[in-house]
Amino acid sequence: RLPPPPSLSARPLTIQRARYPNMSAAAKPKTKPPTVASVVEPDNFEVENHYYSRVLNAQRHPLVSSFMSLSNKRIATRYCHLHPSTDEKALLQLLKTPRKFFRWSGADLFSVTDDNGKKQMIVIETNSCPSGNKSLPLAEYEDGDSNYHRLLRTAFWPQVQKFGGEGVLAVIYDKNDMEASGYAAALADVSEEKVYLAKWKNDDPNPPAKLDGNQIFVRDKDMKWHPVRAAYRYVTQQPWARIPPFVKKTFVFNPIVCCLAGGRNKMCADKAYEFFNHKHNKFGIQIRTPVTIRDVTKREVPIWVGSMGGYAVVKNPYSNAGQGVYTICSKEELDEFMKEDHKYDKFIVQSLVGNNAWSSNIKGKKYYHTGTIPNKKDKTFCCDVRLMVCSGEKGFKVVSMYARRAAMPLSKEPPKGMESWGQLGTNLSIKLGDNKWDTDTQRLVLMDSRDFNKLGLGIDDLIDGYIQTVSAVSAIDDMATELMKGGKFDRTLYASVNADSSLLNEIIEGGDSSPCQSVNKKRREEKK
Repeated sequence: RLPPPPSLSARPLTIQRARYPNMSAAAKPKTKPPTVASVVEPDNFEVENHYYSRVLNAQRHPLVSSFMSLSNKRIATRYCHLHPSTDEKALLQLLKTPRKFFRWSGADLFSVTDDNGKKQMIVIETNSCPSGNKSLPLAEYEDGDSNYHRLLRTAFWPQVQKFGGEGVLAVIYDKNDMEASGYAAALADVSEEKVYLAKWKNDDPNPPAKLDGNQIFVRDKDMKWHPVRAAYRYVTQQPWARIPPFVKKTFVFNPIVCCLAGGRNKMCADKAYEFFNHKHNKFGIQIRTPVTIRDVTKREVPIWVGSMGGYAVVKNPYSNAGQGVYTICSKEELDEFMKEDHKYDKFIVQSLVGNNAWSSNIKGKKYYHTGTIPNKKDKTFCCDVRLMVCSGEKGFKVVSMYARRAAMPLSKEPPKGMESWGQLGTNLSIKLGDNKWDTDTQRLVLMDSRDFNKLGLGIDDLIDGYIQTVSAVSAIDDMATELMKGGKFDRTLYASVNADSSLLNEIIEGGDSSPCQSVNKKRREEKK
């Protein structure tokens, strides 16, 4: 065995000084200085800073532009023309109803078919802090009229004005600097006032934002704390451990209850979809998903994988950005999953959508990818579509779209060894370490004249995806509304809906005397 690495004090002084050039022989490394929020003034939105360079040089596909220009009335009419069993009046009401909590969202969709050749879009997951605006080719751009600005004007700013409150405006985030700074610059334009941009990482010992007395505060470069009346939130990693489900004195967009109700909780999302489907079945409106088994313990996973024919997807219910997702197509992949130590007690197991020869077949459902149009090498790739929507006073509208493809083409035979993620994993985020991320933009498929045709999608497929997205978002908003009855988060109800003690112990609440707050404080002290 190799000896353990020497501690810092045991390393040669030259190495210590190379790493800490200003320290003396007896000095210790300095602690990290407090993180501060930057200030973004109006008239500082530069498209080059908030879109991928590929996007700036791309032209939006005419079919995509046509789809995004459709009114909800025309969408409902077209959809019901193709689906006569759907109640048009009920569908239009769904599309036109403003949501109470979940006003900005994105859904990841697969285009699938079955053995009968029935093509349709299905929901893989719904996201409460979706990326996407940096990936949509601009149709036309005039100052103050980007898709960032339109989202804020439609869904965020009217709610801020209605909320009132005292304090500054802020964008708080923990990843995706390009879009977070874009929202800050756009918000400064829309509000005509300065906006604080605060990067609030979950491992920052002295972050630029805090919660005090049911209000969020941000710290400026002069170490002064400012109360926040409205915060645009792009906090994605365990946000409930930093921000309570609902903050009374700060309007948070989206509030954390949306994450807990399904926006970052796949377990709760599946229950929300089930409730929605029961309620809307009489109208011919249903959310389509892979078959999902909830509340599965680690020991039960092999049993469920076996019941699905050896092909399944196991997910950590609370992860995002492609983390905590395990595609199982071989004994080796199942063994690898079982060897890992996992943070949470419960998992979900879903039927796997693969190629026609190797997809899960359970409860009479078998989906497989339509995939991309074959390339010059006759290879087809798995891909998904991200559809970002927002909900304003007149209902839903599409904000942005993009697609992602897997790294390796779909094989006709089942993947061997550890190969399945290369064929099925579409997420572009690459985790480099704790709170360190990169993006594989080579697999990004733009909605432009060059890329869109590769997807093999038509306007009716996009309409189908939009209906699925709105339905999923509405289901999660309904769940959030139930959890917030009485004006505060119903922790007892949530514990019955999501009986995972590991997650429940992470959720902080607004008051300093909250039992959960003290649990988290104790955990942080033990970690230190």
